[in-house]
Amino acid sequence: MDKNTITGFILIAVIIIGYSWWQQPSAEEVEAMRKQDSISQVAQKKVEEQRKMAALAAKNKKQKELEEAQQDTTSLFYSALTGKASEVVLKNDKVEITLSTKGGTVSKAVIKDFKDRQGNNDVTLFDAKGQQLRFMMAGKTTNIVTSDLFFTPSNVTDSTVTMTAVAGAGKQLVMNYRLGKDYLMHMSLQTEGMSGLFAPNYNLMDVEWTEDCHQQERGFSFENQRSALTYHFTEGGTDYLNETKEQKDKQIEEAIDWVAFKNQYFSAMMIAKDDFASNALMTSLPQKKETQILKHYEAKMKTAFDPTGQKPSEFEFYFGPNDFRLLQRVEKQSTFGKDLQMERLVYLGWPLIRIINRWFTLYVFDWLTKLGLNMGIVLILITMLLKFITFPLVKKSYMSSAKMRVLKPKLDEATKQYDKPEDQMQKQQAMMAMYSKYGVSPLSGCLPMLIQMPIWIAMFNYVPNAIQLRGESFLWMNDLSTYDPILQWSKDIWLIGDHLSLTCILFCVANILYSVMTMRQQKDQMVGQQAEQMKMMQWMMFLMPVMFFFIFNEYSSGLNFYYFISLFFSAAIMWLLRKTTNDAKLLAILEAKYKENQNNPKKMSGMAARIEAMQKQVEEMQRQRMNQQKK
Repeated sequence: MDKNTITGFILIAVIIIGYSWWQQPSAEEVEAMRKQDSISQVAQKKVEEQRKMAALAAKNKKQKELEEAQQDTTSLFYSALTGKASEVVLKNDKVEITLSTKGGTVSKAVIKDFKDRQGNNDVTLFDAKGQQLRFMMAGKTTNIVTSDLFFTPSNVTDSTVTMTAVAGAGKQLVMNYRLGKDYLMHMSLQTEGMSGLFAPNYNLMDVEWTEDCHQQERGFSFENQRSALTYHFTEGGTDYLNETKEQKDKQIEEAIDWVAFKNQYFSAMMIAKDDFASNALMTSLPQKKETQILKHYEAKMKTAFDPTGQKPSEFEFYFGPNDFRLLQRVEKQSTFGKDLQMERLVYLGWPLIRIINRWFTLYVFDWLTKLGLNMGIVLILITMLLKFITFPLVKKSYMSSAKMRVLKPKLDEATKQYDKPEDQMQKQQAMMAMYSKYGVSPLSGCLPMLIQMPIWIAMFNYVPNAIQLRGESFLWMNDLSTYDPILQWSKDIWLIGDHLSLTCILFCVANILYSVMTMRQQKDQMVGQQAEQMKMMQWMMFLMPVMFFFIFNEYSSGLNFYYFISLFFSAAIMWLLRKTTNDAKLLAILEAKYKENQNNPKKMSGMAARIEAMQKQVEEMQRQRMNQQKK
């Protein structure tokens, strides 16, 4: 470093230090800044104190208004605005319903004889902390909100209670409850002597129902995907809010009979005798796993209300399991005379899939369950029954593939002159012509998948919703309705979760082995470019089981076990058919068919004829295009 450079650095340092010293505030300026900061702090504290005083004043004002209303014996419900909340319990062998005198509505529902995930003998569907139901009526001068009132219970038995809130001399609001023999409870609400408090044309009251849907099963994600706010249209049919997305105040344009806050296996349902009017607002907000709350549900509705008290507003409540047959029986106990379709709480799939589950799977499950068999055995027997029913079609499909396999050498010989890429159309035509002469349909090899897909989808929808599997153990599986972990850890891993399910691993491994078996069979019957294309498709065949692992690791062991057993029997059937098929005899039969067709030639029909026509049309278009290019 030379002398000039050193001199330059020194001058720069002197300038910086001098500038900093010059910009430094004087003692007077420092004192002024300190005073200004103090003034700002005092002002900020003053603003905060003013805010606190304003909030306290508003609270005191509200409390004063409430006290004045309580002291003013002419105020509506002056005696019902204060009190001490107590509980009334209605119970039978199936359910225990707790009603609170504060609000006069249900605050807790316990479903008996169903163990919860902690091992307790009963399931608590909800309690006062996460649920509220209130009725609101708009009067001429004031609004009546039942959740603000204290009710006096009377006529208390194990199955009945009358809740009364006194509004004034000769004026009162009355709720009557009657619990049925199992899960259905009837309730009526009416006023007495209060007709003058409402407008002459007032005939609808508001109903607001909220609930935090608690996790009841071990698998949070799996249960959450099968828990949904569900409602039934008065004209028939049900719908539900999306299970995974947030939906806030979704407007239901049609009138509805009932709304249900549904878990995977249990539901709380509210039914209105005179319907809930159109334009109800429904909310479903999925919650985080650590809260152990699946969703926050809200339903804001309107229903008929008679201010004169001559006709009560009537409701029915269902607090119980999502059991298809049970829901059908409970609906018959309803006094409203409506087609409520309560069994629709058990989701059976899309229309075609629902038909399979409704008229086949349900009846088979009912029959096998009545025999007292373990549910794991039931799943095995259902699989065997389905394989037996579909065996004739599977065999026919396999024989079609076998025919193509034994004809492969002849096809190779007949199409060897079409090796160029531009000759593939002619090659396909030659192959179709050969298949036709031997009476073989190449399309029937796809039939097994087409047969099995609706059944697989049907079981995919039925098994997770079958409450009969809940708590049932089989082999190493402690509960067929949830996953069976061989490894667990504390934090979720992306795409995997917090465990590894053994039945999911078995299902995916079986899927890979079955795919290998299927690919080998298809490879034996493919010719030329088809075999090359098959090699390109192999990676997709292996990728699917990997994708299934990430999807089904959260799913119930019962569903994974069914798929594993189904693949095992499918592989066994394919192996048996392969071992019992004599290729030489089959080829002889095809040769005889070939000679017969030579003597009595027949035109192609059905799908084969349509494919041939399409190929000829494409070939003709290519020929015309080539002619145009030459010109």
